Amino acid sequence: MSKISRRGFLSRGARLGGTLAAAVAAPYIVPSSVLGKDGSVPPSERVAMGGIGMGGQGTRDMRNFMMCEDVQFVAVCDADTQRRQQAKAVVDEYYGNENCATHSDFRDLLARDDIDAVLSATGERWHALTAIFAARAGKDIYCEKPMSLTIAEGRAVADTVDRYGTVYQCGTQRRSMQSFAFAVKVARNGMIGKLRTLHSYVRAGQSCGVLTPQPVPDGFDYEMWLGPTPFIPYNTDFVRNLWKNHFDYSGGMITDWGAHCNDLAQMAHGSDLTGPVEYEGTAKFPQSGFCNVPIALHVEARYADGVRLIMYDTKSPDIWPNMNTELSVKFEGEEGWVYVDDGGNVDAEPKSLLQNRKFEKQQWTDAANWQGHHRNFLDCVKTRAATIAPAEVAHRSTTICHVANICLRLGRSVSWDPQAERFVNDAEADKMISRPMRKPWRL
Repeated sequence: MSKISRRGFLSRGARLGGTLAAAVAAPYIVPSSVLGKDGSVPPSERVAMGGIGMGGQGTRDMRNFMMCEDVQFVAVCDADTQRRQQAKAVVDEYYGNENCATHSDFRDLLARDDIDAVLSATGERWHALTAIFAARAGKDIYCEKPMSLTIAEGRAVADTVDRYGTVYQCGTQRRSMQSFAFAVKVARNGMIGKLRTLHSYVRAGQSCGVLTPQPVPDGFDYEMWLGPTPFIPYNTDFVRNLWKNHFDYSGGMITDWGAHCNDLAQMAHGSDLTGPVEYEGTAKFPQSGFCNVPIALHVEARYADGVRLIMYDTKSPDIWPNMNTELSVKFEGEEGWVYVDDGGNVDAEPKSLLQNRKFEKQQWTDAANWQGHHRNFLDCVKTRAATIAPAEVAHRSTTICHVANICLRLGRSVSWDPQAERFVNDAEADKMISRPMRKPWRL
């Protein structure tokens, strides 16, 4: 196992709770675990991590990282004091100490010289900036999906991590799940013949009424929570979930589930570094209230080779072999198809394809389905290799979601140039590639 050159054993030992003075004075009683002699990982080999955005997803990610013996969480950050303290309690209980530091501003966490890598599990309004700031601070980053709020943000992240040599992993963990990997392999290896259609079940958003302004709770830094996005008076429902249903703060379900499904379609098609060139679709938007992302949608995108990527908000039995509401993809070729969903359901035609399945059925929530993705990140932190979901690849997949949203918001078809990353002869659509950020934040 390669050592991490940024930190030496002495600084790691002091940080991780070892008493170096005692170790020097009485070397014969140093626990073998400190030296890694009992199969444990010595401090000099551990990846010191910090967490930014410690809600449900952030805590789930953090718990899975901590289960890896070569990880030590040393700090957590959240704009909400309660979440901060809850995350600290999880870390301290796991390690049996009270050493986990807390921060309300992610820049303070990134300024620490005892951190090698960070987890960013904020809302997508912060994903690009936390990744860019982390790269500039010399930290590797595991960033939850979708990686950006706009196409321009995604490009900025990909360029920045490339410039600084940052190891980046997007939280599209289905790339590392055996069931989804099986479906991708079947499609890419020509086992269903030449690809014709990639089916992506992305769901749709919700509607709601007008949000009533409420007092900001004590201990909650609402300005930091909003960050670069437009100001709106505080409302508990907005902060908890409804931000996902407003275009100023999210791309709706197209970027939420689409960041996974369209990413898997890209893998199956072998187009990780490009994307579709033509988009058309229809959508229904809320007529009133706060929410303004599609509550019904259908998008068809076409690659240059003629393969179609279709995004659905509902399932129908003529397309989907399983009608439950799990996140799902289906890849269709000239000689058959393969289907997989979050419930661990795998189906195919011809059925003989399933004879090659060598894994047990697992739900997406099973720990084993997460740890492979986290493990890949940690291994790449040590070897400096590219992860299974690097920034450039994540940017291309997320761009598909953003272009689909732009197509629906314009209410017409659009043509996209994946190489130039511009719309073809469409100045109106080009204006939607980026958005202004609220001061003082900028790319």
